[in-house]
Amino acid sequence: MSALAALHARITAAIPEWPLALLLRLGVATPFFLSGRTKVEGLFTLSDNTRYLFAEDYRLPLLPPEIAAPLATGAEHILPVLLVAGLMTRSAALGLLAMTLVIQLFVVPTGWPTHLLWAGPLVYLIARGPGAASLDRLLKLD
Repeated sequence: MSALAALHARITAAIPEWPLALLLRLGVATPFFLSGRTKVEGLFTLSDNTRYLFAEDYRLPLLPPEIAAPLATGAEHILPVLLVAGLMTRSAALGLLAMTLVIQLFVVPTGWPTHLLWAGPLVYLIARGPGAASLDRLLKLD
């Protein structure tokens, strides 16, 4: 084994997985939660602007805007909180990945660089789970 490969192996072995998973959970949850907060007034009243965006700009297929707006806004609030807590992590990450795909395909097709930045951590969390610093691990759900 080369010296560089040995150094890489030592560094990789020294870094536990849980801080990486926690960092990814916090990092990817943030833009979704902040986006959700822009769609409401007060604690959770859908803004008129949100209703307009879903009716006129987003125009998602299969879902009428009266259903899509509160559904997406609720998901942007609930799923990131679950991710940060590490509770139902794989399901929450899958939900946010599905939202990312919908946004990419129907809302902002030119946003793929940002959407890749979201998809990477989400796929990691779906594949590897939340790590040791999570409610999933504490409750033995993962």
